[in-house]
Amino acid sequence: MKLIYVLTFFTLLSSCSSKDWRSASRESAGIAVKAEDQKEDIFQVYYARAFSWRGYLGVHPWVAWKLSHEKKYSVAQVTSWNIRRSGSAISVENDLPDRKWFDNEPTILYEVKGERARKIIAQTKKIIKDYPHKKVYRLWPGPNSNTFVSHIIRSIDELPLELPANAVGKDYLEGSDILSESPSNKGFQFSLYGLFGITMGVEEGLEMNILGLSFGLDLWTPALKLPFVGRLGFQDKSITDGQ
Repeated sequence: MKLIYVLTFFTLLSSCSSKDWRSASRESAGIAVKAEDQKEDIFQVYYARAFSWRGYLGVHPWVAWKLSHEKKYSVAQVTSWNIRRSGSAISVENDLPDRKWFDNEPTILYEVKGERARKIIAQTKKIIKDYPHKKVYRLWPGPNSNTFVSHIIRSIDELPLELPANAVGKDYLEGSDILSESPSNKGFQFSLYGLFGITMGVEEGLEMNILGLSFGLDLWTPALKLPFVGRLGFQDKSITDGQ
């Protein structure tokens, strides 16, 4: 039986890795309100399965926002190819906020509107400017796209959320830090360069990080947290704050 699982896994990897990114869909998933109809300040956090074989192992997140007077959304994310293109892993561009990530449907993790959104947007812009890993991208154990969005989340008290358990790199802390508040700022985290650690918090529950892979138990919305699959149990609800 184990042999069947192994063969199936590598067959999936082989078939997925041959997909051409140029032909993969980057269309809107129809989640976000169109820019011309969005009259309030808004801030959002999304994630989707990573492209190709990486999608079996983890996710890619990004943040998006739009101020009431702006005509387009801004989307900020980290990718390896942006280093080659511009020298920085971070891209901030006017774009659709809810594009499919190369065929993979996005999930909206958080949304806030109004005055709170405006404050979060201002903080996010400063955090992006000061992000310490602009010149570095490592798929494992980080810093990567999950490290970037997790850094934004843990730096803003008004963001009471966490990335999913299969967001490899989310536990990579800044510099030589090994102790921090949990990403939701409602607990604590110990992490040794994103390779080993433990997190306890109201939103996070209890998580153990072993070689960058997260195993845990969510007590708030009961579920097991597992690498590769994310959650088994009740789904985390997308958080929406009006004001």
